Formats: sequence, C-alpha cells, structure tokens
Amino acid sequence: MATLERDLKVDVVPEQLTTFESGNEMAAMAAAQINYHLMGYFPITPSTEVAQYLDQMKSRGLHDITLIAADGEHGSAGICYGAAATGARVFNATSANGLMYMLEQLPVQSGTRFPMVMNLVTRSISGPLDIRGDHSDLYYALNTGWVILTARTPQAVYDMNIMALKIAEHSKVRLPVIVAYDGFFTSHQKRKVQYFKERDVVQQFVGECPTHYHFARDPKKPVTIGAHMDGNDLINNHYQQSEAMYNAGEVFKEVAEEYAKISGREYPVLDLYGMEDAEVALFLLNSAAESAKDVVDQLRQKGIKAGVISPNIIRPFPAKEIREALKNVKALLVGERADSYGAHGPNLTHEVKSALQEDKENQTIVLSRVFGLGGKDFYADDAEKFFEMALEAKDKGYAGKPFDYYGHVPGNQEHVLAPVIEPQHGDVYKSGLIDVTLDEETNKLKVKIPPLRALTTKPKRLASGHGACPGCGIFSGLELFFKGIEGDIVVLFQTGCAYVVTTSYPYSSHKQTMIHNLFQNGAATLSGTLEAFLELKRRGEINVSEDATFVMITGDGGMDIGMGSAIGTALRNHKLIMLEYDNEGYMNTGSQMSYSTPLGHMTSTTNVGKAQQGKAFHHKDTAQIMASTNIPYVFTGSEAFPQDLIKKAAKAQWYAQNVGTVYGKILITCPLNWKSEDRYGQTIMEAAVNSCFFPLYEVEQGETTITYDPENKNKRIPLSDWLKFMGKTKHLLKEENKEMLLDFENEVEKRWNRLKARHETPFL
Repeated sequence: MATLERDLKVDVVPEQLTTFESGNEMAAMAAAQINYHLMGYFPITPSTEVAQYLDQMKSRGLHDITLIAADGEHGSAGICYGAAATGARVFNATSANGLMYMLEQLPVQSGTRFPMVMNLVTRSISGPLDIRGDHSDLYYALNTGWVILTARTPQAVYDMNIMALKIAEHSKVRLPVIVAYDGFFTSHQKRKVQYFKERDVVQQFVGECPTHYHFARDPKKPVTIGAHMDGNDLINNHYQQSEAMYNAGEVFKEVAEEYAKISGREYPVLDLYGMEDAEVALFLLNSAAESAKDVVDQLRQKGIKAGVISPNIIRPFPAKEIREALKNVKALLVGERADSYGAHGPNLTHEVKSALQEDKENQTIVLSRVFGLGGKDFYADDAEKFFEMALEAKDKGYAGKPFDYYGHVPGNQEHVLAPVIEPQHGDVYKSGLIDVTLDEETNKLKVKIPPLRALTTKPKRLASGHGACPGCGIFSGLELFFKGIEGDIVVLFQTGCAYVVTTSYPYSSHKQTMIHNLFQNGAATLSGTLEAFLELKRRGEINVSEDATFVMITGDGGMDIGMGSAIGTALRNHKLIMLEYDNEGYMNTGSQMSYSTPLGHMTSTTNVGKAQQGKAFHHKDTAQIMASTNIPYVFTGSEAFPQDLIKKAAKAQWYAQNVGTVYGKILITCPLNWKSEDRYGQTIMEAAVNSCFFPLYEVEQGETTITYDPENKNKRIPLSDWLKFMGKTKHLLKEENKEMLLDFENEVEKRWNRLKARHETPFL
C-alpha cells in the first residue's frame, strides 16, 4: 500500500475496513454509502439479496434510499427510468429473465441519455429453468446501449459500483451503466473485502448529483422527454449515443485512476495475468479468470508461457487494448458462458476476432469454447484443458475445431431413465359422487358432495417425493381443491414454490400433464394451450371423448407480475381455472414482500427495525380485482374449511367447462417464512378466516355470497388472535406499534363490511 501511495502521489489514503462478505452484500454496501435517491426492484434469484440487504440497512437507519417494490421487472425498469428522468440517482439489481422482461425499457433509458447503475447478477436464461450462473443474460444486454463493467470478485463489485456512478454521470458519457458479476460464484461466495469506513469518502469521490441535464425535475421549467423522431433525427441521436459509449471507455480509465488513488486498488481496462510474454492465453470473463490464474502459475513452472486476459469493461469493447495484449500470442482460447446460436461462436469470440482483424501483423489463432452453462463449475482442471487445446493449436499452426461446447457428454441408451411413477388419467379421477346442477330459477349452481372420507379414494394429482418444506400448505391445499375436480386435468404452473419443488429434472411429481411458464405469462400460455386443444379437436386431429379441465396454478407473488396476463385472459373469458395459492410473499426466492403481503408483516424486503416496522401498505385484494372483470365465477377458499373448498372446486370445474374463466384464491401456510410452528397450520388458517382477514365467499354470475360468516356463528375473533401465531407479525402486538395494528384492523373491518353489503345486495 505504501508503494502505491507513493507512486500515485497521495498524502493520505482514506481509512478502510476489512470484512468478509459476498458480492451482493458489497453491491448493497456501495449503494448505501452513495445513498442513492431511489431503487426500483423486483426479486429474482440470485440478485434478490441486494434489495434485501438494503432493506435491512434501511430498517437500521443506515441510509434513506426510497425502495420501491415493483410488480415485475418491466415495472422496476419503468420506475427507475421515471426517477432517472427527474435527475435522481437511481439503482437496481436483476438477473436472467428479469433482465429479459425489462429489456425493451433499457434502450429507452440509454437512448434518452439518463444515467443510473444496475447490477446484473448473471444467471442462465430460461428455458429450461436454471437459477445458477452463466452469461446468457449478460449477452442480451450487449446491444442495449448501456456501459457494461465486469467484476470478478466481491471486492471488484464494491469498487466498480462506486466507479460506475461517476462514469454514468460524466458529462462526456451520460449513459446508464451495468455492473455484471457471476451469480452464486461471486454474488454469494464470501471473500475478504476492503471498504471505506466513512461514506463521505465515497460521496466525495462520486461528486455532486448533476442538475443541469435535461431533467423533468422543475414544473416551472417544463421539458419534453422521449419525443419520437424520424430517420434523419434518429441517426444523429444514435451517433451521439455511440460517441458517448466510446467516450465511456476513456472515462473509465480516468475514473479508475482516480479511484486507485483513494483505494489503493487498480482496475485497468484489461486484467492481464502472465501476458507480458505469453504465447498461449485464455480470454475469460469474471470469476472463471480467477480460477485460471493458478494454472498459469503451474504452466510457467514447466516453462510454458501462458497467460489470462479478463476485461474489466466490455461495453465499449476494448478492441485496441486486446490487439496490444495479443500482439505476440500464438493461440488464444476464448471461453464463454453463453452462446450465440448458429453464429459459429458466441459474441465475445467474434468481437475478439474482429479486433484482431485490424492488426494485419497479428497471426493469433483463436479458438472458441462455450462452457459453464447453468452454473456448471469451472475448475483448475478445466482451465488446464483449455490451455491444452490452445497449445495444440499453437503447435499445429491452426485450430482443428475453432468452435465447440466444452463439458457436454453424449447420451447413453443404457442409462435411459425409467418412470418412477405411472401417469394416471381418466376414470381414476372420477368418483361419481359429486353432483353439480344448474338451478334455472336462480341461475346458480347447486352442489352436492359426499362425506370427505368418501373422496379419499380419489388418488392424489401429485406424487410423494416433492421437495416442499415441512408444513408447507401448498400441496395439502391444492390436493383438497383437486378432490372437487372430476376427471383429467391439464395444469400449468407458473414459476414458484409449487413448480420448483415438483419438477427438478429428470424427475417430476406430476401424474397428469403439467406445463411450466414464467411468472408473468402463465394465464396467457394456458389460454393458448386450451384454444389449440379445442381447435385440434374441432378439426378432428385429436380424438378424445371427454374434455380435460385446464387449470393454471399461481402463487408466490405470481398475481403481481402476472396480473396483466391474468386480467387479459379473464377478459377473453377462456374456459379455464386460475387458482392462486397465497402464501403472502415471494417465498420461492426467500420471502420477499409481494403485493399480497399484509400491512406490517415482516419479510426479507420489509424488515423490522428502528426505522420501519414491516410492510408499509395494505395487501392487494386479488379476488375483488378479478371479480371486476365480470368472469362467471370467483371464489376464496381454505383447507381449514374443506367442504366449502371442495364445493367451490366442483363449481369452478362446471363454469370452466361450460361458461368461461374462473378465478380462485386459497390462503396457505408457509411456516418457514411466516416463522410459525408446523403444528399450527390448521389453527392459523382458521384464525385468518374467523378474524375476517380472509373471508370465505364466492362471486357467482356477478352476485356475492359469503359462504362462511364467523359473526353469525359467534366465532369472530380479534385480528391479534391470528397474528400471535406467526413470528413475522408479533411486533405488531407491541405497544409501540398500536397505531399500525389499528390501521390493519380498520382495513380488515372496512373490507368485511363492504363484502357483507355485497352479500346483502345482489349485483352490488
């Protein structure tokens, strides 16, 4: 450190502390020290922790960033863009399909030149679904017009998050910046990190927030943002944006030099290891480069001149620096955690080759290998294999196979998987004991069901062997609902706990047809499946005697990000059932707040501390929203009241097969994230209903009927009698939170009274 201080002519390097943290923690640390104005976010693994850590810090009063939980990543990108357009400092973090969902918003932000910083915690793009790290999401960002920095370690994540804002706001740049680092490899693995003790050091480094750009921040100084252009204007706009991007490359060097003076850590455009005289080299992004450096040391002990190149910035692409680094390299292997299908090599391979084309003297042989997809580990042995390939090409004077995948294996017919369970269909799911008839006078259904014991002969729709947490209410709730459904089903599961724990390849717990699609598009997907089935049947291309019942299962916040798709499906009135299991959060990503989370409830993004007391606003009434679409049948249910739920399931099937769309909502327990004891599941569900927090009712052909009234049965209990069973709500029962509890009680009472009025007045 002393040598670096002398070389950089710095009198005093600000005090830094040493910690042992992950990349996600350090991204949050940098954001908190900068103290951004706003973060719009939506949880997605593995970037979710960034928002969680920031919320934890906020609950302790360590920053005052406004954290806005969006309805989905598209919404989070819109929130961030709107805030950036005011000149606020804006922050975000996302991964994989989250980036894909917000993708159309990203060029809008860069094209209108509004700075911000977003952490891209890289992860495999679906499908099939894989939550682990590769660079398939990062490569989609290459053409968005955002500056892209790449961070190999948690230390680099912290440092580059600080540098990124200064680059983004520079007068020669004025572009948003992505800091990309590897999901789980860097985001979750802890390393020794240094950070500035005082946030003032960070804030002085990034400087004052610019106020002189074209911002919509003063109503007395009106501006127009985003006006459409014709081709003559657009080409000038994009030329200016292109020049700003190339400027960012030079500004990066300036900012990195300034940052080195206060931190003692240098970030050149290219991280070069052993490249001073290398004859063979690997070009690797992020964490894989660190794994390869040990192999370089081993090879050099054997007299082999090996090296590793890893860029710290890939947008703009450092073509000049790469040409210089490869001037004497005989063979280079470019390893990439993504592919550009059909292009005979991924994106960076072609950009490296293109850079070398500009040097007529360069004779470097370039090999390309796709590796590490879906988070497949990259060990020193793998780096050694890469060097062997490069050495072989060097010795031969050409690349025998310029492009290939690394780590794939051929299938073996002897290892074909045998079914663990036999699919079931048809008569096994027909009890013949449920009778549903339409009363022509009332235009409502009458349902007769047998004693529950009689329905236990119907087999379960899901086999044992799923990986749900102990006490999870999803499958007991779903199976009880399915007891009321006769015959075959085709079921679509949106991403969520119910999907994840039942379909880990190569196994499936589903005995009947199951389709998966992402959170935001389940209802639309199933409507396409249904209509295609009906059309194929109409044309005689499939021959079935009876139609299946089509059911979409959503939950874990799926009716937030998927609300638009659900409403669109309802308005089209497809003959299907949308069933939401409500566990009051995004439980599949670690118990983040969803819009179904009630007021004051603690989640990993609505922490409890001296500065905040859980969620700050009331829960969304999804059933009433869906009822407003005028679909024929809407209901709520609970496994604590099984006869009520089974009757509603039977009605739901009749309406879905004969009239149109059905929506149902069942409240289910999540002991892990509710911080409740497994044994209290039934008790908690009963208390939720008897406190009128979760009333049981149906809206049939526009008329509301309360199907269980705790007041009439003298079973009404205070809301606190429900809350006391859950650790996530016990703080609401403390004297200092009396006003919040009263607010919650008043909201529950208001909704209950409104529901009673609808029950008493048809068509209200």
